[in-house]
Amino acid sequence: MNTLSNHTDSSFGKLLYERLFKNKEGVIAFILLAVVLLLVFPLCLNTFRLNLTGKYLCYAFVAIGLVMCWGNAGILSLGQGMFFGAGGYCMAMFLKLEASDPESTAIQSTPGIPDFMDWNQVTELPWFWFPFKSFPLTIALIFILPAVLAFLLSVFYFKGRVTGVVFAILTQSMVACLWYFIVGNQGFFGGINGITDLRTLNGWDIRTESAQKTLYYVCSILLLFCILVSRYVLSTRLGRVLLAQRDKEMRVRFSGYNLTLFRIFIFCFAAVLSAIGGAMFTLQVGFMSPNLVGIQPSIDMVIFTAVGGRESLLGAVYGALAVNAAKTAFSEAYPTLWMFLYGATFIIIVLYLPKGLAGLYDDHIKKWIFKLKPKSDSGTTPPSEELEKEVPYAK
Repeated sequence: MNTLSNHTDSSFGKLLYERLFKNKEGVIAFILLAVVLLLVFPLCLNTFRLNLTGKYLCYAFVAIGLVMCWGNAGILSLGQGMFFGAGGYCMAMFLKLEASDPESTAIQSTPGIPDFMDWNQVTELPWFWFPFKSFPLTIALIFILPAVLAFLLSVFYFKGRVTGVVFAILTQSMVACLWYFIVGNQGFFGGINGITDLRTLNGWDIRTESAQKTLYYVCSILLLFCILVSRYVLSTRLGRVLLAQRDKEMRVRFSGYNLTLFRIFIFCFAAVLSAIGGAMFTLQVGFMSPNLVGIQPSIDMVIFTAVGGRESLLGAVYGALAVNAAKTAFSEAYPTLWMFLYGATFIIIVLYLPKGLAGLYDDHIKKWIFKLKPKSDSGTTPPSEELEKEVPYAK
């Protein structure tokens, strides 16, 4: 009985290992990223730069989601800022209510409500703010709200077989609508200024140096966990079907697969990842603004993914870090020219590294490493053949 149990545990562990990492190369790459995030950055960066890096990592959640829905499923969304903002505003509303207790707002005309509501002559807390008085309910809404929003949009679009450029434009238009909605409702969401002056999380001051370091570690660990979950999803039959329909949609449909359901799932999954990033951004930066939700931030999020490599989860993280670090460095060193330098850097990467930073490793570094190794027949099945076994006619 013990032998059978040990064999079962061993088989499960091997299967989980293959799905999460595929091979030793995947393990090394993941460990290297973990070491960089959890050891190198905290040791080499001061508190200000570490907090700035934590902000960059929040965008990496969005980039990972885009790798899932764009790189692996062929669904380009220019509206991820909408879901990033949904998660960010959920967290901001909870933090703002905590900062707006009757004692802190005693000088207002209506104590106990956020200051921007008082300025706009709102006399009582709107009904949709009440759930954000509870931290557990706020955490739940960070997952539920973007998932429901993505579900409603994807059902409407994918059932009508709206894909490609049309889908990208429609998602971008939804972001524009959300931006105007937030800005136009200043009394409910703070308008163009957003929700600011966020101080504590359940009594814990998030503005201190120790809090910023703790939030950085939480963000990093959460990001690594999301990478593993995403890898697992891509290794399942669902992930293989999505990859197959990206290249040969009609053949997969003729195989009997309902692609609408697969696309709805992956779009909702990417939306939740973006919302997690938005919530962590609010905690680390201390505010949430509609300028982080609009069209330009959504396009920037696609750029992070393209630079890192739209088919690489780890590349998405490095892309988000590299692009934002370059933007910060150029703006600090060349305040009047940084936009030109930023654009030139992106053009160079697109022209000479079409697969992004991940392609730099796959096309150059990896080949150089294999040249140093003695040739051996590993007997492994190529990914394309494995995909054809899982999804017939996906050739």
